[in-house]
Amino acid sequence: MDWKSFMADTEASIATFSKEVPQTVKGFGQMGQAAKADGALSEKTKEFIALGIAVATRCDSCIGFHVRSLVRLGATREELCEALAMATYMGGGPSYAYSAKALSAYDVFTADD
Repeated sequence: MDWKSFMADTEASIATFSKEVPQTVKGFGQMGQAAKADGALSEKTKEFIALGIAVATRCDSCIGFHVRSLVRLGATREELCEALAMATYMGGGPSYAYSAKALSAYDVFTADD
C-alpha cells in the first residue's frame, strides 16, 4: 500500500465531507482533543490504545492517522511492534494481518526522518 497517497486521498475525502457537517466535525475535534490530552495516561499511550483499536476494527485510515501520531510522538519501532503484538494476540488472525499493515505504515512514515 502507498500509505502517503492513501492518507492524502483519505484526508481529501474527509475535508469534503467535513464541509457538509461542520458542527459534527467541531464536536469530533473537541472530543479528540480532550481524549488525547495528557493526564494519568500520556498522549503517546493513548495513541497506542487507539492503534490497537484501529487494528482490531480493521480501519486502514485509522491505522494511518494513529501511526503518524505515534511517529510524531517519538514512538520507536520496538514499542510499536510490542503494541502490535498485543493487538494481534487480542484480535487473532485478522489483527495479525492489520498489525503488519500498521508496521508498514510506520516504516513509510519514519523514512522521512
